[in-house]
Amino acid sequence: YAQGDYYVPMATTEAALVASYSRGAKLISRAGGCTAALLSESISRAPAFAFHNLRDCGQFINWAVSDLDQFKRLVASTTRHGQLVDMQLTVEGNHVYLNFEYTTGDAAGQNIVTIATQAIFEYIQSHAPVKPCFAVLEANHSGDKKASARSFSTVRGKKVTAEVVIPARLVESTLRTTPARLVEYWRMAAIGGVMSGTLGIQGHYANALAAIYIACGQDAACVAESAVGITRFELTENGDLYTAVTLPNLMVGSVGGGTGLPSQQTCLEIMGLSGPGHARALAEVCAAVCLAGELSIAGALCAGSFASAHHKLARARPSLD
Repeated sequence: YAQGDYYVPMATTEAALVASYSRGAKLISRAGGCTAALLSESISRAPAFAFHNLRDCGQFINWAVSDLDQFKRLVASTTRHGQLVDMQLTVEGNHVYLNFEYTTGDAAGQNIVTIATQAIFEYIQSHAPVKPCFAVLEANHSGDKKASARSFSTVRGKKVTAEVVIPARLVESTLRTTPARLVEYWRMAAIGGVMSGTLGIQGHYANALAAIYIACGQDAACVAESAVGITRFELTENGDLYTAVTLPNLMVGSVGGGTGLPSQQTCLEIMGLSGPGHARALAEVCAAVCLAGELSIAGALCAGSFASAHHKLARARPSLD
């Protein structure tokens, strides 16, 4: 969906961030650009219902599955852009979680799925053959505003991957290190991530996404779920550097929410990604920027310039004397 070159606006108070991403983007451009692809998309809302016992849960589940088409009709009555595409069931004791999966067009979609699920929720309360003892519209099972193993292994928002092959000579001239050293760093960092229990293996997706989200009118709190994924460095057969990033939870939209605010709309227009028809390209651009950032930060760590770069680019601080 994303084609050509993009000038990417970033809103941040981190002094070294723009310079680092600019360096990574320059490296990718000198290598001929990267390839990005949107793999899948959906967004969920997960109401939950409590019953007296498992028997009541079973009866409720059988009814809910049989009424899926009615749920879809209810959703269609609340939105022109959203569609209910799936419903997943999870039973825990006498609790039933219904995870409704939606597509939301060019909107990030949190409000769309909340309003649509509210319509289903009210219908269930009125028509279910077994009345729940207690029910809530969202029971913390959708992954909204938080990193979760469930969305990491599937998708929440837009799942995107991006890759690039950087010739060894460009790695050496731009990052002041070698492809072999970057791969060695990646192996060590991957083990470090496993030992610390992180979801995925990556350096700092949050830096790019927070800056782009604020600049372009996205929900900044969604960085909590969007900034997970996998970065991979490998040596090619001829000694060049293959780098890939995969982000399964990009929550972005080109319409709705804060995208219509004057400054944020202008930032989207700078990229040519404002308005309908551009959300998927925006997600791919976000992945490409994360790719640039992973190359730059890993290069700084391998070249021993990570601390000195932050010191050099840090904003002047007022004297306390």
